[in-house]
Amino acid sequence: MSEPLRPEDKIENGDRRAFLAATAAVAGTAVAPGVLLYGMAQAKPAEEAVSAKVRWGMLIDTSKCSTGCTDCVTACNTENGLAGKTGPQDSQWIRKVEIKNLQTGAKHSLPMPCQHCEHPPCVDVCPTGASFKRADGIVLVDRHICIGCRYCMMACPYKARSLVHEPLTDQNPEVPRGMGCVEACTFCVQRVDRDETPACVEACDAAGHKAMVFGNLNDPESEIAKTVKTYATTEVRADLNLNTGVRYQGI
Repeated sequence: MSEPLRPEDKIENGDRRAFLAATAAVAGTAVAPGVLLYGMAQAKPAEEAVSAKVRWGMLIDTSKCSTGCTDCVTACNTENGLAGKTGPQDSQWIRKVEIKNLQTGAKHSLPMPCQHCEHPPCVDVCPTGASFKRADGIVLVDRHICIGCRYCMMACPYKARSLVHEPLTDQNPEVPRGMGCVEACTFCVQRVDRDETPACVEACDAAGHKAMVFGNLNDPESEIAKTVKTYATTEVRADLNLNTGVRYQGI
């Protein structure tokens, strides 16, 4: 369910909408679709474009993911400058979800980040183009043109997005955030573009759990591609045919 706009949200967003309505029209005629957004939001230098030859994905083995363990959540909060609060209006780029099989009674604890869908509903409903998918499959929000309308939050079946309600301080310079903008897991794009793994995966490995694998789904020699090919994996809400970049084992 969407949250009511606060008076300060309405004022800010009204001004921004008027500004963006003009600038979006100019941008749309000045550059090819996606070029401007790419330049704003990705961490690679402009001359090092991402490629559709790569599709970044994450595989989470729930049999190795313990109830009560929040190592991945803590690492995400530290890397991306999140406060770590868990209220309904707080930013949680990855959260632990407990699920139960109603037929067998089996319980699973699994991390739930943005699923980085091949066909992301959040992108489809965004009126300004702020929500977009890079060529390598990472779904991002360009905070410069996000108007905080929250259509994307309503469209996401995984409740993976949140709106920043308060002014922010002490941010990671590599992860700019701002009040009035919607945000979500980026696969730690600033790290991926340096050929590093997302902070959650690194923390899971460091703790010895090794429940998370990150890599190129399009590379048949990558660990994630080999595992997905060899073992049964599951997409959450596979019935929606979104072809998620995050897959699960053990559920």
